[in-house]
Order: sequence, then C-alpha cells, then structure tokens
Amino acid sequence: MRTANAPIRQERHIAASTSLGLLIRRYTLGFVGLVIVILFVAAAVAAPFVAPYDPLEVTLEKMLRPPSIQHPLGTDELGRDLLSRIIHGGRISLIVAVGSVSVSLFLGLIIGLTAGFRGGAVDAVLMRGMDAILSFPSLVLALAIAAALGARLTNTILAIGIVYVPQFARLVRGQVLAVRNLEYVQAAHGLGAKDIRVILHHILPNITTPLTVQVTLSMGYAILAEAALSFLGVGVQPPQPAWGTMLRTGYPYLEMAPWLALVPGAVIFVVVMSLNFVGDGIRNFFAGELRMKNE
Repeated sequence: MRTANAPIRQERHIAASTSLGLLIRRYTLGFVGLVIVILFVAAAVAAPFVAPYDPLEVTLEKMLRPPSIQHPLGTDELGRDLLSRIIHGGRISLIVAVGSVSVSLFLGLIIGLTAGFRGGAVDAVLMRGMDAILSFPSLVLALAIAAALGARLTNTILAIGIVYVPQFARLVRGQVLAVRNLEYVQAAHGLGAKDIRVILHHILPNITTPLTVQVTLSMGYAILAEAALSFLGVGVQPPQPAWGTMLRTGYPYLEMAPWLALVPGAVIFVVVMSLNFVGDGIRNFFAGELRMKNE
C-alpha cells in the first residue's frame, strides 16, 4: 500500500508546486508585498529580541553618526540607534493599524448590516451620518479628534478608527443590498430563520472577500495616518519611537544627517505600498476565480 500510494503523493506534490509557481508568476506584486508584510509583522512582534540596542538609550557622544557596521542606519540627534528605533516604531504602527482597523470594521459592520438589512428610514439615517463623516477630509477629522481627546496612543487608534468607519459601513451595506434578495436568503426567511441567523450564516460569508481587501488596504491607510498625526504632534509622543515622530525630529537635519528623515520615510512608503500590493493581489485573485467559475 505504501509503495502504491507513493506515486500519487508525488504527483500531488508536483501539482501543488506547479500551482504555487503559477500563482506567484500571476500575482508577483501581491506575493512580494506579502513577504514584506510578513517580515514587517515578524520584526514588530519580536522587536525586543531583534533590535540591537535600546531604542530609548541616549548616548550623546554618538549623536548624528552616519550608517556604519556598529549602527547600520546611523544614530539620531541624541545618539540613539536608528535601526532599533525603526524596529520598535514598527510595533507602534502595527498596534495602531490593527487597533484602528478593528474599530472601523466592528462599527462599520454593525452600521452597514443594520442599514442594508433593515432599509427604509433606518438606512437613510445611518447613511446620512456616514455621509456627514465623509464630508470632512479624513486627515483633518482625525487631527481634530486626536487633538480633542489628547495625544495618546489609544486616542490615536480611536481617532483613525472613527474616520474610516464610513468606508466599511458603505461597503457592507452595498454587499448586503446585493445579497439579501437572493433566492437562498429568501428561502431561509421562508423557513422561519431569524434575522441574526440569516445574517451570520447567509450574508456575512458572502461579503468576506471585499471586507478582506478593505481591511488590508485600510491597514496601510492607518499606518500613513498615524505617521501624519505623529508628525503633526498629536499622535504618539516622544521619546516613543513612532515613524512619524522620527520624521518630525529628523527633517531639520536633512542637510547634516539626511538618514534621520529618509529612513523612516522610506520604511513608511515600503510598508504601505506592500499592504496595497497584498490588497490588490487578493482582489485580483478572487476576481480571477469568479471569472473562471462563470466561464
């Protein structure tokens, strides 16, 4: 039996390897972004073990040293190792991204499901509220909320989360409106299924794909928004090593020590772009699968 099954297992392994190779070639940017995002998350989670120095340790005799073997990304105006601060800053960005997107997703799901499923006056009131939030520029609104609540990490998460609730609410509402009149949903209602059961078992499973794409893209927007708020002074405060704070303290030294601003700016660009690549890859993958089924 073991000898007979060996060729079958080998053929399955070859088929799986071939399929993975085809997926990588078809969605190259998505896989590149995914690798970078995985490295970013791993470095952020393991920051205390990966960072070579204490990110808050001040060593004035080492201030503004250029990149070297001892300090691969150089040191800042207080002699702190920039690589260590970048790694620990990634942890703050990850916390803000996950926390704010969780707030947006939770509130957006509740509002979108209620508006789309109930319809009528409930839908009109909830969507006008979302339109009111969307009427403000997202960064200006996040800045106002963060300034009103105070410059703290939790307030930054809450401010960014509130700003992006309408995107999730409108997406969920649109998907619910497209699904709620399908035959299997109407059949579930006809069999006496309660609304909560219909939502959990028949509607939510059919809107997970666009939600996954929106979550991925929103995490990039959240990292960018956190950096902007920290740069403007209402986000994470010094001496915490947030990327936006490092940009703010580094730009006065552009002529003397350009790495202080260029390094965190480049890291923000790469991480946000990678998250966008992942989101686009997921969207293209599911669109391709749907097109193949229809054919």
